[in-house]
Amino acid sequence: MNAVAASDTHIAIQPSILYVGTPVALITTRNADGTTNISPMSSVWALGDRLVLGVSSAAQGAINALRERELTLNFPDPSLWAAVEALGPTTGREDVPAYKVAMGYAYEPDKFACAGLSPQPGETVKPQRIAECPLQIETELLAAHAPTGEPGGFHIFEARALKVFAHPGVVIPGTQHVDTGRWSPLLYVFRHYFGTGPRLGHNFRAEA
Repeated sequence: MNAVAASDTHIAIQPSILYVGTPVALITTRNADGTTNISPMSSVWALGDRLVLGVSSAAQGAINALRERELTLNFPDPSLWAAVEALGPTTGREDVPAYKVAMGYAYEPDKFACAGLSPQPGETVKPQRIAECPLQIETELLAAHAPTGEPGGFHIFEARALKVFAHPGVVIPGTQHVDTGRWSPLLYVFRHYFGTGPRLGHNFRAEA
């Protein structure tokens, strides 16, 4: 069987974003006044007990994490896509950067009420957890790589998992293992939301 040249099977493209299919996480961090902020994101991967995150440097979540050195990753399932999207155009910063205003973002001080989510106390860190999310990972921030100088640049965070929580329904009884037959992450694919089935909806910035 002859090999097919790449030029015969692929075309070069320039997509505006590279979210080829990553899990959504809701990051909770502690505000300076002691309340909890929620930041939706979809740039996280794990290696052992280390998690690497890409977080907008202008986001309140990044500001909080750098100050407090703590954050919790709450992983929603597909049923929560609308709650995640409700948070999409919001920011916990009162002084919303001009470029975010132009993109349609607005200040929202109560992210839990905005998304219809319920807070749970943190156990090893101060930020609250999100009760509706089947998986939660409390972490400490170990390192933060400086962002680019462009508006909307990103910090790259390295965090260490301190404690993992799970709904009993997604854990194999009598074990410490997540039941992958029952747990389905909410996926973010080129700004559209998916579970493990048909598309559920799209982000407010998704291209038609």
